[in-house]
Amino acid sequence: MGNITFDFTGKSVVVTGAARGIGRALARHFVDAKATVFMVDFDEDELAQAAREVGAVGIPADVSNTEDVERVVATVIDETGRVDVLVNNAGILRDRVLWKLTDDDWNQVLEVHAGGTFRFTRACVPHFRRQEFGRVVNVTSYTGLRGNRGQANYATAKAGIIGFTKTAAKELAAFGVTVNAISPNAATRMTASIPHEKIAEVTGPIPRFADPSEMADAICFLTSEEAGYITGVVLPVDGGLSL
Repeated sequence: MGNITFDFTGKSVVVTGAARGIGRALARHFVDAKATVFMVDFDEDELAQAAREVGAVGIPADVSNTEDVERVVATVIDETGRVDVLVNNAGILRDRVLWKLTDDDWNQVLEVHAGGTFRFTRACVPHFRRQEFGRVVNVTSYTGLRGNRGQANYATAKAGIIGFTKTAAKELAAFGVTVNAISPNAATRMTASIPHEKIAEVTGPIPRFADPSEMADAICFLTSEEAGYITGVVLPVDGGLSL
């Protein structure tokens, strides 16, 4: 993990998909940077353990459910009076070639990735506008730009997140809110099933997956005060995969 140089004292941070991988590493970064961190995940048991270890507040929730999302944001406001940073990281996979994809495979992936990103951002916007400050980072994927066999649903969701990011950046700029995205290439549970012989072709010029903390470094920058003039950007944090 890199050295924390940003100060998030007094800031309230929400990270979805936070029980493991990038989300968990990111929550730890924000705690180290003195933020009050709320970790959100569907896996209640794993979330509780992660939140204890990180020193954050764990809130079990389904990002595809509007009532759950609004409950999370209301809890954050009740406890801290504000929400400053939102990182939409939650995701699932239902990989099948398109002629074998079911409606549920399609709908669940879009509802978690794109739907969760939309719902959480929408729920935070009234507070961002009142504060005249907010930072949103959405996690997209190289697959959203290039596609990948067996991932028509995932690629569609991630491409949609890019369009949502750019649109929200335009709509919210007048209120002091930035909306950006990262395209990561990190070792997570989602990448663990990739056969060893395929690793080189999916890691880019740097023949390894990054540690999740390397993604957290980039997100902390994009959500910092120092990045206030950066919005609508999709930042590749991928070791050159997208070159």
